[in-house]
Amino acid sequence: MSLVPSLTESIAVTRPLTLVGATQWCSHPADLDVPRFRGTKNPDVSAIIAIKPDLVLANQEENRKLDVDRLRAAGIPVWVTVIRSVDEALASMRRMFTLALGWPVPGWLEEAEREWGPAAAEAGPGTRACVCVWRDPWMVVGAGTFTGDMIARLGLVNAFADHPDRYPRVEVSDILAQDPAVVVLPDEPYAFTEADGPEEFPGRRVALVSGRDLTWYGPSLVAARGRLRDALL
Repeated sequence: MSLVPSLTESIAVTRPLTLVGATQWCSHPADLDVPRFRGTKNPDVSAIIAIKPDLVLANQEENRKLDVDRLRAAGIPVWVTVIRSVDEALASMRRMFTLALGWPVPGWLEEAEREWGPAAAEAGPGTRACVCVWRDPWMVVGAGTFTGDMIARLGLVNAFADHPDRYPRVEVSDILAQDPAVVVLPDEPYAFTEADGPEEFPGRRVALVSGRDLTWYGPSLVAARGRLRDALL
């Protein structure tokens, strides 16, 4: 059972028949056909307990400690990942497969390690970028985040990397004051589109990208680098 879209995809791609449930936000693989237990922030804990999964996969940032504690109190083992960088993501998934699940490391994870490991970091042009994750209020990627590390490994400079908050709330004027060469608008968690977001940054380069490529740590990492390079560099 998985409460994290990235981890749901990781399990479904590797051993699909072992996955007994997921959240309504678990959208990949596209043909995923398992029972849904509401969302990442409001899972149906009672229903999860009722199916007695051998293990529930969770994430410190995406899921609530309250729900994890309730599952554990009911005797349901919960594996909680903590992801704040690309290296943490790769190491965490390796531990999840080998220690928590007792499976061999899947081929896609080894390929992702080659794509995103330290040896694959790019010097890049040092382009200053701001990654927005929400509007009303506007929120951007700050320090100590997986997404911030992703763009750094592409050779970009996070305009809010020195902010003390991981996801600062800002005004559009704060973004413009940082003078980013590119404003990055992913389609999740907020669904930025051509008609919703770019109009706030006239005369400035705006890149609409896949939120899955930018924020998910799983099989999408294998192809994400190429797509993000094409969109951002």
